[in-house]
Amino acid sequence: MWQDGRSVRVKICGLTRPEDAAAAERAGADAVGVVMCSDSPRSIGAGAARAVFSAVGPFTATVVVTHTADPGEIDRILALRPTAVQISYPHEVPADAGVRVIRVTGQGRPLPPGRADAYIVDESCGKGRPFDPAFARAFAERSSLPVILAGGLTPENVGAAIAAVRPYAVDVCSGVETAPGVKDHGLIERFIAAAKGTPQ
Repeated sequence: MWQDGRSVRVKICGLTRPEDAAAAERAGADAVGVVMCSDSPRSIGAGAARAVFSAVGPFTATVVVTHTADPGEIDRILALRPTAVQISYPHEVPADAGVRVIRVTGQGRPLPPGRADAYIVDESCGKGRPFDPAFARAFAERSSLPVILAGGLTPENVGAAIAAVRPYAVDVCSGVETAPGVKDHGLIERFIAAAKGTPQ
């Protein structure tokens, strides 16, 4: 299991509005994420992604989530210079691209090939489907890389999920929304407080 003794990190994902990114950072998010080149209702273009990322300071990580296998679209994503890209397909990200790579995995999927700096166990892809606790815990225990947990997480259940799986980080999208891509700032605050064990 990958552990470093620090509290769990939190990524607020599927952002479409700069004000939501700013609220996530104020609430203590370690990373903010946008979706690009995807059929997700939260997918945004490069200009909107740049605006979201510009709303946070230099110590908050920025992540682009994509489901594309098109090298040209990957290149456009890399041109934004995010901290990391989270990809579902075995596309190889150039080592000199200056970004971390998060590979998506889940129950029944082979371990994704290619360079990786972390894995995300995600059965949901923004649809609110819950993760499988047994699979997620077993994967986290045997991984030599940081493991991020996603899928069906909410302010009400994230604490128990962290206790069960002990991931490096948790990732929430629909669990803090009022509509796809529209975040509830109160839910963001509650989620981060619950994940980090901060009294409210």
